[in-house]
Amino acid sequence: MATELERTPRCLLVSERSGFLQENNRLLSQQLNFNYKVSVLLPDCGSAPSHLDAVLDGLNPFYLIRDLPVHELLETPSLQGVSALSYRTRLDEDNCVALLPNGHLSLSLDKDSFELLGVEGKPSRFSHKRNIRYVVSVDLTDSRMAPGGRGYQRLLTGLKSRLQLKTDFLLTHPPGGGASLQVLLSRYDWSEHRPEVSRRLLTDVCCPLMTSDLQSCDLKSCDPHHLLEWLGAVDANISCENASSSFLSSLCCPDPQTVTSALSVSVSGLLLPEDLQRILKQLRCHLEQSLSTWASLTVHGFVDSPVSWGVSEHGVLRGGENFYSLLLFPDQTYRIHLGTGAEDTCPP
Repeated sequence: MATELERTPRCLLVSERSGFLQENNRLLSQQLNFNYKVSVLLPDCGSAPSHLDAVLDGLNPFYLIRDLPVHELLETPSLQGVSALSYRTRLDEDNCVALLPNGHLSLSLDKDSFELLGVEGKPSRFSHKRNIRYVVSVDLTDSRMAPGGRGYQRLLTGLKSRLQLKTDFLLTHPPGGGASLQVLLSRYDWSEHRPEVSRRLLTDVCCPLMTSDLQSCDLKSCDPHHLLEWLGAVDANISCENASSSFLSSLCCPDPQTVTSALSVSVSGLLLPEDLQRILKQLRCHLEQSLSTWASLTVHGFVDSPVSWGVSEHGVLRGGENFYSLLLFPDQTYRIHLGTGAEDTCPP
Protein backbone atom coordinates (compact mmCIF):
# COMPACT_ATOMS: atom_id res chain seq x y z
CA MET A 1 0.00 0.00 0.00
CA ALA A 2 1.26 3.48 -0.84
CA THR A 3 2.70 5.32 2.14
CA GLU A 4 0.39 8.34 1.72
CA LEU A 5 -2.68 6.06 1.78
CA GLU A 6 -1.63 4.51 5.09
CA ARG A 7 -1.64 7.85 6.86
CA THR A 8 -4.84 9.14 8.38
CA PRO A 9 -5.89 12.35 6.56
CA ARG A 10 -5.21 15.48 8.57
CA CYS A 11 -8.27 17.29 9.90
CA LEU A 12 -8.93 20.59 11.62
CA LEU A 13 -11.08 20.80 14.74
CA VAL A 14 -11.74 24.04 16.63
CA SER A 15 -13.45 23.74 20.01
CA GLU A 16 -14.54 26.42 22.45
CA ARG A 17 -17.08 27.27 25.10
CA SER A 18 -19.46 30.20 24.85
CA GLY A 19 -23.00 31.35 25.66
CA PHE A 20 -25.99 32.61 23.73
CA LEU A 21 -26.15 35.71 25.91
CA GLN A 22 -22.56 36.76 25.20
CA GLU A 23 -21.86 39.53 22.71
CA ASN A 24 -19.04 37.60 21.03
CA ASN A 25 -21.32 34.62 20.44
CA ARG A 26 -19.72 32.67 17.58
CA LEU A 27 -23.12 31.58 16.26
CA LEU A 28 -23.89 35.20 15.40
CA SER A 29 -20.87 35.34 13.08
CA GLN A 30 -20.08 33.34 9.96
CA GLN A 31 -21.90 30.09 9.31
CA LEU A 32 -22.07 27.43 6.66
CA ASN A 33 -24.22 28.70 3.81
CA PHE A 34 -25.01 25.33 2.23
CA ASN A 35 -26.17 22.70 4.72
CA TYR A 36 -27.32 19.26 3.68
CA LYS A 37 -27.92 17.55 7.01
CA VAL A 38 -28.68 18.39 10.63
CA SER A 39 -28.72 15.79 13.41
CA VAL A 40 -30.33 16.33 16.82
CA LEU A 41 -29.97 14.16 19.92
CA LEU A 42 -32.19 14.70 22.98
CA PRO A 43 -31.28 12.50 25.97
CA ASP A 44 -33.98 11.73 28.56
CA CYS A 45 -36.64 12.38 25.94
CA GLY A 46 -39.34 9.90 24.97
CA SER A 47 -40.99 11.89 22.17
CA ALA A 48 -40.32 14.99 20.10
CA PRO A 49 -41.49 18.24 21.74
CA SER A 50 -44.55 19.56 19.91
CA HIS A 51 -42.95 22.92 19.09
CA LEU A 52 -39.89 21.19 17.63
CA ASP A 53 -42.13 18.92 15.56
CA ALA A 54 -43.94 21.97 14.19
CA VAL A 55 -40.65 23.55 13.09
CA LEU A 56 -39.43 20.31 11.47
CA ASP A 57 -42.67 19.91 9.54
CA GLY A 58 -42.55 23.54 8.39
CA LEU A 59 -39.02 23.70 6.98
CA ASN A 60 -38.63 25.62 3.73
CA PRO A 61 -38.86 23.66 0.46
CA PHE A 62 -36.10 23.66 -2.13
CA TYR A 63 -36.02 23.14 -5.88
CA LEU A 64 -34.03 21.03 -8.32
CA ILE A 65 -33.65 22.77 -11.71
CA ARG A 66 -32.10 20.67 -14.45
CA ASP A 67 -29.61 21.90 -17.06
CA LEU A 68 -29.72 25.52 -15.95
CA PRO A 69 -27.21 27.76 -17.79
CA VAL A 70 -25.09 29.61 -15.25
CA HIS A 71 -25.58 32.92 -17.07
CA GLU A 72 -29.23 32.82 -15.92
CA LEU A 73 -28.00 33.60 -12.40
CA LEU A 74 -26.79 36.94 -13.78
CA GLU A 75 -29.67 37.78 -16.11
CA THR A 76 -32.57 36.83 -13.86
CA PRO A 77 -33.60 39.91 -11.85
CA SER A 78 -34.25 39.98 -8.10
CA LEU A 79 -32.35 36.86 -7.06
CA GLN A 80 -31.15 38.59 -3.90
CA GLY A 81 -31.63 36.17 -0.99
CA VAL A 82 -31.67 33.09 -3.21
CA SER A 83 -29.21 30.26 -2.54
CA ALA A 84 -28.12 28.08 -5.46
CA LEU A 85 -25.64 25.21 -5.56
CA SER A 86 -24.61 23.05 -8.51
CA TYR A 87 -25.91 19.51 -7.99
CA ARG A 88 -24.00 16.25 -8.46
CA THR A 89 -20.80 18.03 -9.43
CA ARG A 90 -17.55 16.94 -7.81
CA LEU A 91 -15.37 19.72 -6.52
CA ASP A 92 -12.08 17.93 -7.15
CA GLU A 93 -12.73 17.37 -10.89
CA ASP A 94 -15.89 19.13 -12.15
CA ASN A 95 -16.92 22.75 -12.54
CA CYS A 96 -18.90 23.79 -9.45
CA VAL A 97 -21.02 26.90 -8.88
CA ALA A 98 -22.55 28.52 -5.80
CA LEU A 99 -24.74 31.61 -5.44
CA LEU A 100 -24.95 32.92 -1.88
CA PRO A 101 -27.94 34.82 -0.46
CA ASN A 102 -25.84 38.00 -0.25
CA GLY A 103 -25.30 38.00 -4.03
CA HIS A 104 -21.82 36.48 -3.98
CA LEU A 105 -21.21 34.16 -6.97
CA SER A 106 -18.42 31.59 -6.69
CA LEU A 107 -17.18 29.39 -9.53
CA SER A 108 -14.61 26.63 -9.02
CA LEU A 109 -13.31 25.76 -12.48
CA ASP A 110 -10.77 23.45 -14.05
CA LYS A 111 -7.92 25.14 -15.92
CA ASP A 112 -9.38 24.74 -19.42
CA SER A 113 -12.77 26.15 -18.41
CA PHE A 114 -11.18 29.07 -16.58
CA GLU A 115 -9.09 30.05 -19.59
CA LEU A 116 -12.13 29.71 -21.85
CA LEU A 117 -14.24 31.92 -19.59
CA GLY A 118 -11.75 34.76 -19.89
CA VAL A 119 -12.38 36.66 -16.65
CA GLU A 120 -10.21 37.44 -13.65
CA GLY A 121 -9.70 34.73 -11.05
CA LYS A 122 -7.06 33.17 -8.87
CA PRO A 123 -5.51 29.72 -8.54
CA SER A 124 -7.21 27.49 -6.01
CA ARG A 125 -5.29 27.46 -2.76
CA PHE A 126 -5.66 23.67 -2.79
CA SER A 127 -4.00 23.13 -6.19
CA HIS A 128 -0.62 22.75 -4.45
CA LYS A 129 2.31 22.90 -6.90
CA ARG A 130 0.26 22.76 -10.10
CA ASN A 131 -2.44 25.30 -10.90
CA ILE A 132 -5.08 22.87 -12.13
CA ARG A 133 -8.10 24.64 -10.63
CA TYR A 134 -9.12 28.29 -10.44
CA VAL A 135 -11.66 30.22 -8.43
CA VAL A 136 -13.74 33.10 -9.79
CA SER A 137 -15.50 35.14 -7.10
CA VAL A 138 -17.92 37.89 -8.09
CA ASP A 139 -20.03 40.20 -5.93
CA LEU A 140 -23.16 40.67 -8.03
CA THR A 141 -24.31 43.54 -5.78
CA ASP A 142 -21.22 45.62 -6.66
CA SER A 143 -21.99 48.63 -8.83
CA ARG A 144 -19.42 47.43 -11.37
CA MET A 145 -21.53 44.29 -11.88
CA ALA A 146 -24.71 46.20 -12.69
CA PRO A 147 -26.35 45.08 -15.98
CA GLY A 148 -24.64 46.86 -18.85
CA GLY A 149 -21.43 47.47 -16.92
CA ARG A 150 -18.06 46.38 -18.25
CA GLY A 151 -17.49 43.66 -15.65
CA TYR A 152 -21.02 42.35 -16.03
CA GLN A 153 -20.82 42.16 -19.82
CA ARG A 154 -17.44 40.43 -19.75
CA LEU A 155 -18.66 37.71 -17.39
CA LEU A 156 -21.98 37.34 -19.22
CA THR A 157 -20.25 37.00 -22.60
CA GLY A 158 -17.88 34.40 -21.20
CA LEU A 159 -20.73 32.33 -19.78
CA LYS A 160 -23.01 32.63 -22.81
CA SER A 161 -20.65 32.61 -25.78
CA ARG A 162 -17.41 30.92 -24.72
CA LEU A 163 -17.81 28.56 -21.76
CA GLN A 164 -21.58 27.97 -22.05
CA LEU A 165 -21.60 26.27 -18.66
CA LYS A 166 -24.84 24.59 -17.57
CA THR A 167 -25.60 22.14 -14.78
CA ASP A 168 -28.32 20.95 -12.43
CA PHE A 169 -28.91 23.28 -9.48
CA LEU A 170 -30.42 23.06 -6.03
CA LEU A 171 -32.09 26.37 -5.17
CA THR A 172 -33.92 27.72 -2.17
CA HIS A 173 -35.22 31.10 -1.09
CA PRO A 174 -36.12 32.80 2.20
CA PRO A 175 -39.79 32.80 3.28
CA GLY A 176 -41.81 35.08 1.03
CA GLY A 177 -39.09 35.30 -1.62
CA GLY A 178 -40.39 32.66 -4.02
CA ALA A 179 -41.49 35.15 -6.68
CA SER A 180 -37.88 35.71 -7.73
CA LEU A 181 -37.59 32.06 -8.77
CA GLN A 182 -40.75 31.92 -10.86
CA VAL A 183 -38.95 33.28 -13.94
CA LEU A 184 -36.47 30.39 -13.84
CA LEU A 185 -39.06 27.77 -12.97
CA SER A 186 -41.22 28.82 -15.91
CA ARG A 187 -38.46 28.13 -18.45
CA TYR A 188 -36.71 24.99 -17.23
CA ASP A 189 -37.45 21.49 -16.02
CA TRP A 190 -37.76 21.53 -12.24
CA SER A 191 -39.14 19.68 -9.24
CA GLU A 192 -39.97 20.79 -5.71
CA HIS A 193 -38.65 18.93 -2.67
CA ARG A 194 -38.97 19.17 1.08
CA PRO A 195 -36.32 18.24 3.64
CA GLU A 196 -36.57 14.62 4.73
CA VAL A 197 -37.12 14.22 8.47
CA SER A 198 -36.32 10.97 10.28
CA ARG A 199 -37.13 10.35 13.97
CA ARG A 200 -35.87 7.43 16.06
CA LEU A 201 -36.72 6.70 19.68
CA LEU A 202 -33.77 5.04 21.39
CA THR A 203 -34.44 2.94 24.49
CA ASP A 204 -31.87 1.75 27.00
CA VAL A 205 -29.11 3.68 25.28
CA CYS A 206 -25.90 4.71 27.01
CA CYS A 207 -25.45 8.49 27.10
CA PRO A 208 -22.60 10.47 28.66
CA LEU A 209 -23.26 12.54 31.75
CA MET A 210 -22.28 16.10 30.90
CA THR A 211 -22.70 19.53 32.40
CA SER A 212 -21.75 23.01 31.28
CA ASP A 213 -19.01 23.08 33.94
CA LEU A 214 -15.84 21.84 32.25
CA GLN A 215 -14.15 21.20 35.58
CA SER A 216 -16.73 18.60 36.57
CA CYS A 217 -16.48 16.66 33.30
CA ASP A 218 -14.68 13.40 32.86
CA LEU A 219 -11.70 13.58 30.53
CA LYS A 220 -13.31 11.30 27.94
CA SER A 221 -16.71 13.02 27.85
CA CYS A 222 -15.01 16.39 27.39
CA ASP A 223 -12.64 15.15 24.69
CA PRO A 224 -14.16 16.47 21.44
CA HIS A 225 -12.84 13.67 19.21
CA HIS A 226 -14.27 10.94 21.43
CA LEU A 227 -17.57 12.77 21.83
CA LEU A 228 -18.03 13.50 18.12
CA GLU A 229 -17.20 9.90 17.29
CA TRP A 230 -19.93 8.73 19.67
CA LEU A 231 -22.49 11.22 18.34
CA GLY A 232 -21.77 10.05 14.79
CA ALA A 233 -22.21 6.42 15.80
CA VAL A 234 -25.58 7.14 17.42
CA ASP A 235 -26.76 9.06 14.36
CA ALA A 236 -25.67 6.20 12.07
CA ASN A 237 -27.39 3.64 14.34
CA ILE A 238 -24.11 1.90 15.17
CA SER A 239 -23.95 -0.01 18.43
CA CYS A 240 -21.63 1.47 21.06
CA GLU A 241 -21.91 -1.37 23.58
CA ASN A 242 -18.39 -2.56 22.67
CA ALA A 243 -19.23 -6.12 23.72
CA SER A 244 -16.37 -8.61 23.80
CA SER A 245 -18.31 -10.91 21.45
CA SER A 246 -18.72 -8.22 18.79
CA PHE A 247 -16.14 -7.66 16.08
CA LEU A 248 -18.18 -5.07 14.15
CA SER A 249 -17.50 -2.01 16.29
CA SER A 250 -15.14 -0.96 19.06
CA LEU A 251 -16.95 2.34 19.63
CA CYS A 252 -18.16 3.06 23.14
CA CYS A 253 -19.97 5.80 25.01
CA PRO A 254 -17.76 8.33 26.84
CA ASP A 255 -17.56 8.00 30.63
CA PRO A 256 -19.24 8.73 32.97
CA GLN A 257 -22.41 7.39 31.41
CA THR A 258 -25.98 6.47 32.20
CA VAL A 259 -28.62 4.30 30.57
CA THR A 260 -31.65 6.25 29.42
CA SER A 261 -34.00 6.85 26.51
CA ALA A 262 -33.21 9.41 23.83
CA LEU A 263 -34.68 10.91 20.70
CA SER A 264 -32.56 11.04 17.55
CA VAL A 265 -33.73 13.32 14.73
CA SER A 266 -32.12 13.66 11.31
CA VAL A 267 -33.04 16.20 8.63
CA SER A 268 -31.53 16.18 5.14
CA GLY A 269 -31.95 18.48 2.13
CA LEU A 270 -30.86 21.98 1.18
CA LEU A 271 -31.28 23.68 4.54
CA LEU A 272 -31.28 27.42 5.10
CA PRO A 273 -29.32 28.93 8.02
CA GLU A 274 -32.67 30.44 9.07
CA ASP A 275 -34.15 26.93 9.36
CA LEU A 276 -31.27 25.86 11.58
CA GLN A 277 -31.78 28.89 13.81
CA ARG A 278 -35.44 27.94 14.28
CA ILE A 279 -34.48 24.38 15.26
CA LEU A 280 -31.83 25.72 17.63
CA LYS A 281 -34.35 28.06 19.26
CA GLN A 282 -36.70 25.16 20.01
CA LEU A 283 -33.87 23.09 21.47
CA ARG A 284 -33.00 25.92 23.83
CA CYS A 285 -36.65 26.19 24.89
CA HIS A 286 -36.79 22.43 25.45
CA LEU A 287 -33.79 22.53 27.77
CA GLU A 288 -35.32 25.36 29.77
CA GLN A 289 -38.63 23.53 30.23
CA SER A 290 -37.46 19.93 30.72
CA LEU A 291 -35.21 17.95 33.04
CA SER A 292 -32.67 17.23 30.30
CA THR A 293 -29.13 18.30 31.18
CA TRP A 294 -27.91 18.68 27.59
CA ALA A 295 -28.80 18.32 23.91
CA SER A 296 -26.73 18.20 20.74
CA LEU A 297 -27.14 19.64 17.27
CA THR A 298 -24.72 18.77 14.44
CA VAL A 299 -24.80 20.51 11.06
CA HIS A 300 -23.03 19.18 7.96
CA GLY A 301 -22.19 21.32 4.94
CA PHE A 302 -22.21 20.00 1.38
CA VAL A 303 -18.98 18.16 0.63
CA ASP A 304 -18.73 19.57 -2.92
CA SER A 305 -19.72 23.17 -2.23
CA PRO A 306 -17.19 25.71 -3.61
CA VAL A 307 -17.45 27.68 -0.35
CA SER A 308 -17.61 26.57 3.27
CA TRP A 309 -17.35 29.10 6.12
CA GLY A 310 -18.76 32.42 4.92
CA VAL A 311 -17.25 32.90 1.45
CA SER A 312 -14.04 30.97 2.20
CA GLU A 313 -12.91 28.53 -0.47
CA HIS A 314 -13.70 24.89 0.19
CA GLY A 315 -11.58 21.90 -0.87
CA VAL A 316 -12.15 18.14 -1.11
CA LEU A 317 -9.47 15.71 -2.35
CA ARG A 318 -9.28 13.31 0.64
CA GLY A 319 -12.38 14.35 2.54
CA GLY A 320 -14.37 17.53 2.15
CA GLU A 321 -15.84 17.55 5.64
CA ASN A 322 -17.16 20.85 6.91
CA PHE A 323 -19.44 20.72 9.93
CA TYR A 324 -20.09 22.11 13.38
CA SER A 325 -21.54 20.43 16.44
CA LEU A 326 -23.20 22.15 19.39
CA LEU A 327 -23.61 20.82 22.92
CA LEU A 328 -26.39 22.87 24.50
CA PHE A 329 -27.01 23.28 28.23
CA PRO A 330 -29.99 24.62 30.24
CA ASP A 331 -28.03 27.66 31.49
CA GLN A 332 -27.83 29.02 27.89
CA THR A 333 -24.17 28.08 27.50
CA TYR A 334 -22.83 25.74 24.86
CA ARG A 335 -19.73 24.03 23.59
CA ILE A 336 -19.09 24.28 19.86
CA HIS A 337 -16.85 22.06 17.75
CA LEU A 338 -16.09 23.18 14.18
CA GLY A 339 -14.46 20.63 11.91
CA THR A 340 -13.03 20.55 8.39
CA GLY A 341 -11.04 18.15 6.26
CA ALA A 342 -7.39 18.49 5.34
CA GLU A 343 -8.13 20.50 2.18
CA ASP A 344 -10.06 23.39 3.69
CA THR A 345 -9.64 26.71 5.42
CA CYS A 346 -9.60 26.92 9.20
CA PRO A 347 -13.06 27.62 10.67
CA PRO A 348 -13.56 31.26 11.68
